[in-house]
Amino acid sequence: MSIDPLLIRARGLWENLASVPVSFAPTGGVSVVVSPESGMCPSGWVGVVVLGGSAIVTAPSEDAAVTVRNALANLPVGAVAGADSVRGVLSVARVLGPAALAYVSAEGFRPVSAGGLTVEQLPGEHPDLRALEKLAGGQDADEAGLGEITSPAFVVREVGEVVAAAGYRAWPSRTAHVGVLTAPQWRGQGLAQLTGSGAVAHALAAGLLPQWRARGPASRRVALALGFRELGAQLSIELA
Repeated sequence: MSIDPLLIRARGLWENLASVPVSFAPTGGVSVVVSPESGMCPSGWVGVVVLGGSAIVTAPSEDAAVTVRNALANLPVGAVAGADSVRGVLSVARVLGPAALAYVSAEGFRPVSAGGLTVEQLPGEHPDLRALEKLAGGQDADEAGLGEITSPAFVVREVGEVVAAAGYRAWPSRTAHVGVLTAPQWRGQGLAQLTGSGAVAHALAAGLLPQWRARGPASRRVALALGFRELGAQLSIELA
């Protein structure tokens, strides 16, 4: 049986971010390893990534790894990245996520036409992007991460003001982590798809793997409209 090349690339990224040798088991299951320097989660936390019916988990210490390994053994693989299911088997102080992990290939990408709108490119440090972040609010701005992009920002203006923007940050394993942000009063008009399409096209032209990490249904719908496929989920856990 052939393995999905998109899944292979996505798994390779997260195996790299684990910072210690670990692999997604081809037959499913959960692999828990000790990795104090894991890039899968905040420092000192437990990182969980499920992709294609298999999971890898990093823990900050051997004691934490034993606790997590024993607890997650009671859950099906599909539940180990679920906040409620994890709280049912572990003593948890905080969680981040879960976030759906989606990826797209050049063949699967569905670009969006600009129609009568103009999509402009700006450098990531442009002050008009900071103004958009203020309009959107701290939580949405943090999720989009436009302040960290390494690509140009693809933006749409209305009356001279940037009301939607997208870009990506270069991640390991030649991955482009896409972020999209729209001002609240301009949402629901397809601007996230339009600007996101520009960022994804730029990443694919550079031979990168676009990654879309979505926590909310609106973001997931935008990704699916652009041809992304949800392959799994990510969860970060701070043990109590």
